[in-house]
Amino acid sequence: MHSPLQFMIKFSYFFIFFTLLSINLTQQTTLISPVSKDKHKNLFTLSVYLKTPLRPTKLLLDLSFLFPWTVCADAASYNSSSDHYIECDETFCDYLGFGKPSLLCEDCYYSNLTTSHSQCPSPSTMICASWPANPITNVVDAGYVLVDTLALPTLNQSTHHGQLVSLSNYTFSCAPSYFVKGLPTGVTGLAALGRSKLSVQAQFGSALSTSHSLAICFPGSTESTGVAFFGTHGPYFVFSKSNKIDLSENLTYTPLIHNPIGITDDFPISPPHNEYYIGLTSIRVNGQHVPINASLLTINQEYGIGGTKITTRIPYTLLEPSIYKAFTELFIKEASSSSFNLTVTNPVKPFKVCYSAKGLMVTNKGPKVPIIDFVLEKENVVWRIMGANSMVRVKNKKVDLWCLGFMDGGVKEKTSIVMGGKQLEENLVQFDVESNRLGFFSLLTSHHSLSCADFKVSDFAKHIK
Repeated sequence: MHSPLQFMIKFSYFFIFFTLLSINLTQQTTLISPVSKDKHKNLFTLSVYLKTPLRPTKLLLDLSFLFPWTVCADAASYNSSSDHYIECDETFCDYLGFGKPSLLCEDCYYSNLTTSHSQCPSPSTMICASWPANPITNVVDAGYVLVDTLALPTLNQSTHHGQLVSLSNYTFSCAPSYFVKGLPTGVTGLAALGRSKLSVQAQFGSALSTSHSLAICFPGSTESTGVAFFGTHGPYFVFSKSNKIDLSENLTYTPLIHNPIGITDDFPISPPHNEYYIGLTSIRVNGQHVPINASLLTINQEYGIGGTKITTRIPYTLLEPSIYKAFTELFIKEASSSSFNLTVTNPVKPFKVCYSAKGLMVTNKGPKVPIIDFVLEKENVVWRIMGANSMVRVKNKKVDLWCLGFMDGGVKEKTSIVMGGKQLEENLVQFDVESNRLGFFSLLTSHHSLSCADFKVSDFAKHIK
């Protein structure tokens, strides 16, 4: 066991030391990363540079998991000259938070993951263990903690892609190669962007002494590129024709709600305290309130169930069964009113409410359907969901439909409302853990026909297949 002084030295080494590549940084340094949408999985990906020499790498964008991981179980999938293990100190390994009390360290030599890419210091060396998981397939396996170099571009307002800033002690979990099953093609790991001290934004923020704030503009098309901003509360400039607009000046803010539940048997992969919850108080459809049992919208402090959270793991928002029933009934009623005059038609899976696309007017706000308002802590604090975010086009040789992109969450889902990826598209969302608030600018396309592509960020990992 190491002394407290040795522990502090290790802490400083892994979370304060960093390397800068040919750039003078200030506290205003903004780092960016391209965000893309996969057309087959409807999941978002984040592009970074990883390893030595630096290589473009595509990671799953995840707002919930405790720590980042990368497939590196064999030399063919992971080849870097700068990666290394963390030798075991149970206190320090526990502090890192990659493992669990029963698996803080493991024998490097006998690890089922260690191979020639990063040799064991000696046959009996104990190293910090980890417990990575694929949140899409829910596969969990033993791994180990690895340290390597990760780099992101700085934001250059004239070229939109500046010099690289390199974090030489990026700390993540090594995962087995089969972990990429179920993920978008070309993805080789997970970018953890939740509320933990091991998130990508927290690691860069601690190293560069900048804000841990994260803002993401989620693209609405697989052909366009969005952006993630690290280390800044703004400005966030979009470029529309000859205009430059700072969207940070137009964000609506709502408090982030803390869920007290950590890692338990019920939450082995993503503990609720690491996720982003907001205080939704009601839902309106075309101005009419959906009848909801108010207790479902608050978080049970003993069990962590209920409430509303935001996730990128599912394509469509999940609603607790009684909320889903009342919500869809009201939507169908309002859509059939004289303002819209829509009649439901036979749905296609997985949707339950669909309308013929024939004759349905479509604008820059999407199909003309009843507006959905997620009302937050006050009646005038509203996350507005228009047709572009509420409806999904289903078009093939047999049908041409617009379907309501909300799903029945079923009885097993522990959170009453889980906002999914479709409802985030073309939205700019700021996750400000330090101020404990969430800022949002809903549906850019409804404002001067803007889009996330107007940030003019190119995806340097787009070629990865």
